[in-house]
Amino acid sequence: MKILATIAGFGLLLGTASVLVAQPAAVSSIKPRDLVEYESAPPAIQRLIESSLKLTRRDLAYTFGSNSPTQGGMDCSGTIQHTLQSLGFAGVPRMSHLQYLWAKKHGRIIRTDGVHSTDHAVFSKLMPGDLLFWEGTYAVAERDPPISHVMIYLGTLKADGKGVVFGASSGRRYRGKKIHGVSVMDWRVPSKASKSKFVAYGPIPGLRGWDNPDAWHREGGE
Repeated sequence: MKILATIAGFGLLLGTASVLVAQPAAVSSIKPRDLVEYESAPPAIQRLIESSLKLTRRDLAYTFGSNSPTQGGMDCSGTIQHTLQSLGFAGVPRMSHLQYLWAKKHGRIIRTDGVHSTDHAVFSKLMPGDLLFWEGTYAVAERDPPISHVMIYLGTLKADGKGVVFGASSGRRYRGKKIHGVSVMDWRVPSKASKSKFVAYGPIPGLRGWDNPDAWHREGGE
């Protein structure tokens, strides 16, 4: 899988239309109201959650090189780009490292270097709709920064009080189920022993009602 991913990644960097589907989709979904924060979230965040979860119900596989559901699946950055573009966002980059730079330039990024638990104090500002960034999930060619994976934090599940994320992955899990596709997944960060690491998170630039998260807190959000 790592070899296929690397080849497809090179195809994207070279501007080719390389699309690889390695196996059938294995995905999970939830309803928006299953999330603790959904009902008190600003309308823009509710729409983002709703659009994201609609994609998780389309049985889309993890497909390197794709940013369109018509291909039968999408990769991680393609899923984020497609989701945001469908909500009217312009200028969303295609690659995960460029999405990181986009979020850094037009918003704010909170670095999490050296963090190996979601209970760490650095996540006190994490909110539904935030972009999540990893390095080292697979080999990347000359990326600066070397971001290799991106997802969106959805919030806390009412059923068990644990966090969930949205995106595309092959190998991550949702409550014990191994995922391959566009899905909801457990909110976890790599351990100290892992080759990959979680490096940053931050709000989506220009998402209405989200530029000032303190205002949402005052209005009864998370």
